[in-house]
Amino acid sequence: MIRSARICTGPLPGALALAMVVCAAAGCALGPDYTRPTVEVPQAYRFANDAAPAPTLPDVPAWWRGFADAELDALVNEGLSANHYLRIATARVDEFAARVVATRAQGLPQVGYGASAGRQRDRGAVGDSYSTLLSASWELDLWGRIRREDEAARATLLATEEARLGVALTLVSAIVSGYVTLLDLDRQLEIAEATLEGRKRNVDLFQMRLDGGAVSEFEMMQVTAEYETAVGSIPELQQAIAQQEHALSSLVGRNPGPITRGRTLQNLVVPPVPAGLPSELLARRPDILQAEQQLVAANALVGAARTLYFPTLALTGAGGGASGELDDLFSGPARTWSFAGQLFGPIFAGGAIDAANRQAEARREQALATYERTIQDAFRDVDDALAAIQAKRALVASLERRVAALQRAVELARARYDNGYADYLEVLDTERGLFSAELSLSAARGDGYRSLVELYRALGGDWIEQVAPLPPSRQASEQNRNIDTAGISQARVTPL
Repeated sequence: MIRSARICTGPLPGALALAMVVCAAAGCALGPDYTRPTVEVPQAYRFANDAAPAPTLPDVPAWWRGFADAELDALVNEGLSANHYLRIATARVDEFAARVVATRAQGLPQVGYGASAGRQRDRGAVGDSYSTLLSASWELDLWGRIRREDEAARATLLATEEARLGVALTLVSAIVSGYVTLLDLDRQLEIAEATLEGRKRNVDLFQMRLDGGAVSEFEMMQVTAEYETAVGSIPELQQAIAQQEHALSSLVGRNPGPITRGRTLQNLVVPPVPAGLPSELLARRPDILQAEQQLVAANALVGAARTLYFPTLALTGAGGGASGELDDLFSGPARTWSFAGQLFGPIFAGGAIDAANRQAEARREQALATYERTIQDAFRDVDDALAAIQAKRALVASLERRVAALQRAVELARARYDNGYADYLEVLDTERGLFSAELSLSAARGDGYRSLVELYRALGGDWIEQVAPLPPSRQASEQNRNIDTAGISQARVTPL
């Protein structure tokens, strides 16, 4: 049937004419209707939390508030309001909303107007001419091309909105991780300054002993070298803190400057690990919903490409007036009008239509593979984060025991030295080990918090939509445009 429609050069075949009438009356659209593909997913996360069930994510309207730090809350809210990348993503949503309107307008009658005036000389006589024209054209969407393109445009809009939510989720995660890193650096600087202060006291003490002949110059140089090691660690930490503050300032849309802290790393609250099923992940994560809407758009464009095989029916009409006198232009019998129906169809396109259809189908296959890969990546991200949380929790516990042991070892080493049972090198080695262990403990705690942030980012979710919704003006605009969001709502609650 497709081939006969392409090579028809005479009167329209009866079967095709009947199909056109039936299709126009029924509002049919060529191409496959979208159905969600079945994707094999695990029944549970590999590293699921075995502890008592924690509050599920929908009960936490803004997950970062679980850290109980007002300054962090303020930073996140500022970033959601002023971050440049999020503003760009929001503007892209506006752009694609306008594209939906433009695509839908193709199925509506197009009305225009025109007017002309002229003067000519013929055999010595001068004549004037005036005319007005009101024209209209309408392409009948017999095969559903415009409907499929409108479906694709709406899906692309929804995918763009999910991309915006993904940017918001990434932004919040980056702000929280950056803030935790800043607190981690603060703690490391605090440890370094405390170590420096202790070693300065040792330098002063040994200088007094050296002056009294109680210690050798060699021991004095050992103590001095350790002091300078502590001095050298501080500028690097101060530089790292300043750069981290500048990075956070950029994320929240500020010029480089200081960042106010609320809690310290030691008293930052540990949010509970959220519980949930894999289907909940699939119903929340913005990149999964974005990939599905891109698949919906690609599927719809397959139908739009198939309509290229079929003829197009366009209706045009015009009416107006013509007169040699301007006063008579809008009165009298000088009226003009025209009406025409035009049918266009392909005969030979050198394989271009076949190629367009193959391209559309290939893009749909790409979108399907991307959708399946995105789901698998989501589960991997969650399991990676859960594995990291378990590992960092065990590492922090081990380092806490190590720090406690080394603190006691330093006390014993100093007592041994004071009583003449060891040289001062033993004290220095033990203090060196304690300094390193305290820095490692701080870093491990920071990694543990950052693993929690990665888990929240991997789960995606409703908390971003609650804090970064469309502005009221844009919500009203979307409602006025009558954009159907039922598809994405269904995607949020229906498991694969």
